Amino acid sequence: MIEAMPPGLVLIAGAFLLPATSGVARKALVLALPLATLGLVWSIPDGPALTLVFLDYTLTPVEGSRLGRLFATAFALMAFAGGLYAVNQARVVEIAAAFAHAGSAIGVAFAGDLVTLFVFWELMIIGSTLVIWSAGTDSAYRAGMRYTLVHLFGGIVLMIGIIGHIAETGSVTFEAMHADSLSRWLILAGFLVNAGAPPLSAWLPDAYPEASPSATVFLSAYTTKTAVYVLMVGFAGEGVLVWVGLYMVFYGIIYALLENDMRRILAYSIINQVGFMVTGIGIGTQMALNGSAAHAFAHIIYKGLLLMSAGAVLHQTGKRKCTDLGGLFRSMPITTVCGIVGAMAISSFPLTSGFVSKDMIGQAAGDQLLALVWFLLAAGSAGVFLHAGIKFPWFVFFQKDSGLRPPDPPWNMWAAMSLFAFLCIGLGVYPAPLYAMLPYAVNYVPYTSAHLVFQFQLLLFSGLAFFLLLPQMKRTLTLTLDFDWFYRHFLPRLCRAVASRGSETRRRVEHATMTRIRLVLEPFFRFHRPEGILARSWPTGGATVWVAVLLAVTLVIYYWQGAR
Repeated sequence: MIEAMPPGLVLIAGAFLLPATSGVARKALVLALPLATLGLVWSIPDGPALTLVFLDYTLTPVEGSRLGRLFATAFALMAFAGGLYAVNQARVVEIAAAFAHAGSAIGVAFAGDLVTLFVFWELMIIGSTLVIWSAGTDSAYRAGMRYTLVHLFGGIVLMIGIIGHIAETGSVTFEAMHADSLSRWLILAGFLVNAGAPPLSAWLPDAYPEASPSATVFLSAYTTKTAVYVLMVGFAGEGVLVWVGLYMVFYGIIYALLENDMRRILAYSIINQVGFMVTGIGIGTQMALNGSAAHAFAHIIYKGLLLMSAGAVLHQTGKRKCTDLGGLFRSMPITTVCGIVGAMAISSFPLTSGFVSKDMIGQAAGDQLLALVWFLLAAGSAGVFLHAGIKFPWFVFFQKDSGLRPPDPPWNMWAAMSLFAFLCIGLGVYPAPLYAMLPYAVNYVPYTSAHLVFQFQLLLFSGLAFFLLLPQMKRTLTLTLDFDWFYRHFLPRLCRAVASRGSETRRRVEHATMTRIRLVLEPFFRFHRPEGILARSWPTGGATVWVAVLLAVTLVIYYWQGAR
């Protein structure tokens, strides 16, 4: 009996409906579909809401939970704000693909079994690939192909793990598990590929910046955050995730500081921020999981805001490298203010959403007496302020005067930015609505004197370090090498070298073999000489006659044998 419909199906169905509409009807649909989805998200009660039987297994395509509702709410909000941001500029195929991507992510958030989870997981990849390709450029196509290959690999690993897990346990239920068998290690690895964990982190900064300005906003919200969600459900407290997360924190910082492309800076920053969430999941306490969940919600909003401001700059100037930008605060004041608000939120500045969410993870590390983890998280927070809190707004909107004087973007773009800027400040000033959605009761007070003093000290000395090291922070037209160099350059060259060497070896073997065969058959070759019986100087017609005669004799003998 169907009691509830998967809320994400509204956006997926709408993705097919959008191309059939136009004008005002399409714009209304773009804004209405996410709001309808949000209403359905909050209509799903806790517990199984839809069950089906498939191949003797009971599936639960819709299962409500506080955590799933939190993530689905953030996904629906991003679909609305992203649709508003893109409604007048983006191609319809981009918005349709983005809605399919968002609907699939919401499907993952409500999946109560591994089969449903895997189906929506793969639909997400199809949608996100189409979002990247919708830019219509050659670089977007190539980046989309690499993106697809990485995620197909991750999907295969996840599928093998799920099959093994079902074979071992006889259950398809998606619930807490431990990486204590090969199948569950494979499931964990499949989840981590989508999270942007090492060694396949480079797919994110490779693909996202090649999409259109509005497409990158959509992409920032779903793939990595669904990975955070499934890790929280399936592998909370898995110790290895602490170190995987810390690696991601510093990996993102280092590469973002080296980067010159403003959208690649923010793409590396996604990996950095997801690293904080993965670390909290690895710690596994209620405080840490609340922190990871709150930080994921806040991150979707402030990272969307940062990418909206970067997209507005790209849309108005056509430039994306920091070396080509600067001084834009003079003619793009709304974009500048929104970019600064996003930068403050990602840096955990007091009175912003980042301050009331991310530091819960550090508090959890302190509560568990994980001194090294706490110090590394504090250092990572300082690094976030360096690359996203200061570097991005400074080089894009301030520093030198580039001479560019573009106006602020069209109304729909700055309206979407203003909405997210309001949410960043609103949640920072009054975090109670966010805390009420978290999976566990919140026992955390963000605005204490000790916390405020520590955070202001961290921000002050990080800012001082940035401006003291400003000559080293200035970027040049260089390229940074990442792990993807191995599968984009090294492995293809190695394969070509092996193939070339193999072809040469094969040619030599074939030559030696034919030489030996010729020596064996040399007595028969004399018939092809001019004086031989089968001389090549004979007319072709004569040879054809003799072939026909021999064929006739063969047929007579064959049928005669058959008659006997």
